[in-house]
Amino acid sequence: MSTFSPGRHFLQIPGPTNLPERVARALSQPTIDHRGPAFARMTIRLLERLQQIFQTSSPVVIFPASGTGAAEAALVNTLSPGDRVLFCENGYFAFRWRMVAAELGLNAERLQGDWRCGVDIAALEARLAADRAGAIRALALVHNETSTGVVSDVAGVRRALERTGHSALLLVDAVSSLGAMDYRHDEWDVDVTVAGSQKGLMTPPGLGFNALSPKALAAAEAARQPKSYWDWAPALEFNRHGFFPYTPATNLFFGLDEALSLLLEEGLPQVFARHIRLAEATRQAMQGWGLEIYCRDAQAYSQTLTAAALPPGYDADELRRVILERFDMSLGAGLGQVKGKIFRIGHLGDLNDLMLAGTLCGVEMGLAVCGVPHISDGVRQALAFLANAKEERRS
Repeated sequence: MSTFSPGRHFLQIPGPTNLPERVARALSQPTIDHRGPAFARMTIRLLERLQQIFQTSSPVVIFPASGTGAAEAALVNTLSPGDRVLFCENGYFAFRWRMVAAELGLNAERLQGDWRCGVDIAALEARLAADRAGAIRALALVHNETSTGVVSDVAGVRRALERTGHSALLLVDAVSSLGAMDYRHDEWDVDVTVAGSQKGLMTPPGLGFNALSPKALAAAEAARQPKSYWDWAPALEFNRHGFFPYTPATNLFFGLDEALSLLLEEGLPQVFARHIRLAEATRQAMQGWGLEIYCRDAQAYSQTLTAAALPPGYDADELRRVILERFDMSLGAGLGQVKGKIFRIGHLGDLNDLMLAGTLCGVEMGLAVCGVPHISDGVRQALAFLANAKEERRS
């Protein structure tokens, strides 16, 4: 049997995402001295431009790590052993962050939520109001839950903290939203934002980020959680001169530098508008197929991925397997309690209308091959929407 597959592979998982050609070429540059002046200039430029992406004037720390490493860094730099952290758990990645905290010896409390909806602000506010002694030292949530395609209202969570007068730090996972959805670290008064390189930032996995606030930096002064590699203090000191206290991921920096250029050349408002348009086209396809969007609340629909629930008795993993084998396209799997029940279409990063159209064609063909009950009108409905949608352009 031939192992050659003509054409391009469609990588439509919600990250890692497709690499733009300019980023791929940048990654192949010869490695340079990470203690030399050229590297220092690139580091300073990267840190300044990352502030634009996070929409912050505060420092951003870069780690050679995945988003999970950056999530651990957010905890160990701001907390002490036994501190209570309240996790708004409405999806798999919120669950995984809570597990990290528990393994670190923190008191990881769960505010159980509905995986099909955003964080329940009323329930959260009630829990905060009940904490009259201020035992909760930090509140953690996922902005865009990658496992379900559900967005939570970070600004609303901050308002709940303000209404209750609670002093907890606000920690937010923006791994699958940063660089693709409007995210406002300063305006929403987030203390630590966690992100990674492999999704909206269109760079291979391997870089983790913490965007900080003055309150987070003050908390770090008193935090006693053990740390070494994850310590912000030496990183911030070295970064002032463009360097790092360890060997950085040099060639990933080349790729990130180019990816940030692409985002800023397109313009962040245009990037966000493009993702909104492609997300709506995907949902139009779901409607045309008669499939159920896993997110129940239209106000909480993700702009970077859409999760679809299959009818009872049909295996979403089998659908994904067939689509990969027959049409050379990867779709996201269901994780945790939704394994085998949903599949996820990633529509973020280096993606345009025609690429999405090919993706939706692959899904429609896969549904037909697997005999999943559906109406063969999803692609037509999505294409009609895209043909009539107005593309945002810079004036």
